[in-house]
Amino acid sequence: MKGLSWDDYQAIRFRPNKALWRNDDNAFQVQLFHLGLYFKSPVRIYEVEDGEARELPYKPEFFEYDGNQPLNSLPEDLGYAGFRVHFHTDYERDLAAFLGASYFRAVGSEMQYGLSARGLAIDTALAGEEEFPQFTAFWLEKPPSGSDHLVVYALLDSPSTTGAYAFTLTPGRSMEMRVDAALYPRKPMERVGIAPLTSMYQTGENDRRMAYDWRPEIHDSDGLSIHNGKGEWLWRPLVNPRSVRTNSFVDNNPRGFGLLQRDRQFANYQDDGVFYNKRPSAWVRPRDGWGKGSVMLVEIPTRDETFDNIVAFWNPERPLEPGQEYLYAYTLSWAGESPMEPVGLATVRATRTGLGGVVGQERTYFSWRFAIDFAGGPLSMLAEDAQVTPVITASRGEIEITSARPLASINGYRAMFDLVPDESLEPIDLRLQLKLEDQVLTETWLYQYTPPPKEERVLY
Repeated sequence: MKGLSWDDYQAIRFRPNKALWRNDDNAFQVQLFHLGLYFKSPVRIYEVEDGEARELPYKPEFFEYDGNQPLNSLPEDLGYAGFRVHFHTDYERDLAAFLGASYFRAVGSEMQYGLSARGLAIDTALAGEEEFPQFTAFWLEKPPSGSDHLVVYALLDSPSTTGAYAFTLTPGRSMEMRVDAALYPRKPMERVGIAPLTSMYQTGENDRRMAYDWRPEIHDSDGLSIHNGKGEWLWRPLVNPRSVRTNSFVDNNPRGFGLLQRDRQFANYQDDGVFYNKRPSAWVRPRDGWGKGSVMLVEIPTRDETFDNIVAFWNPERPLEPGQEYLYAYTLSWAGESPMEPVGLATVRATRTGLGGVVGQERTYFSWRFAIDFAGGPLSMLAEDAQVTPVITASRGEIEITSARPLASINGYRAMFDLVPDESLEPIDLRLQLKLEDQVLTETWLYQYTPPPKEERVLY
């Protein structure tokens, strides 16, 4: 199995007529993944019916194989790599899949995969090697006739911790996953990521550093959304940085966070193969108080759209101590449109950046322009002469040429400003929201801009 090429592995296909519960009066069916390629660790999969668990033995006849290496001489207890779930509305297309380490994912309303979730992240973006816990066994509870949800239990294991998980999958306009996790650390962990999300961002309208591709934008997600414990809504566009960047958004009892694909317009991607405009968004909503900690965002440089370079997760302030039990309950929503948006506030529709300055005037110093489009909420109801003010702060540098004006094409507003950075190459944190007198009109836009080296600060 170790010698399988990508094409060989893709040639192994589960036979749909062997799907679990295919011949039952059941809204769900389950197909199994074969071991091979990147998926070399077998997992045990059990069916639970009437309170009794029965292991699903490996059966080569469950698969058809068209590759160059025949599936013979394999051990009878080989096991499986994972499983995928299908629903009665379309048995031909995936609803969700659990495959590889502790990774799992689901589709949105457009029935397409995109970003992934994990059971747990350990030591992500630290100097040492990241630890990847694995789901080593799954128990699939056979739904009763007419049930609209599927319950999956999982055992998680790694050198640093073990854990037990329960997933309740409920399809609908969005896929709702109710997650209940119990963690039992074996040893101290420097950085723990609860409810981690993994995505990809190579290039987009706000970050054209990798814009050598013919497609205007290439990403599974375009921003991190946070609804913090104080009730504030934050939006942080993603970037493909020059070096690894980690940002912490300190909070107490967060109300939710997620990696979203807000831009749903095909014209902005032009990809008629993988259709990035159809990628789902994922939203994490804690069902109990998570206390103090931070939503962490990790952005890793990438030149390859097949490399997941974005990670977001909850990092508790207090370390998880060995020998203790830690319970986390949350709902994970997968949707085509944004699964959660602020009520009564406009949201960011686009962030664009480029060289600053005044058109028609010679530039004598370097500046970088930001144009942020907001729509929704109260913006469409404002009078034409409303005095909307952009409230902008920067951790360093100077802000100039600010404006906020109506943008009829989106029935919203466009805020613009130039940032004049100092000579430092350290990142600059930016913050913006629109106000009408004392009334906040929009969610809060956040950005971290890294000034280019002096030799790249062009004036034309």
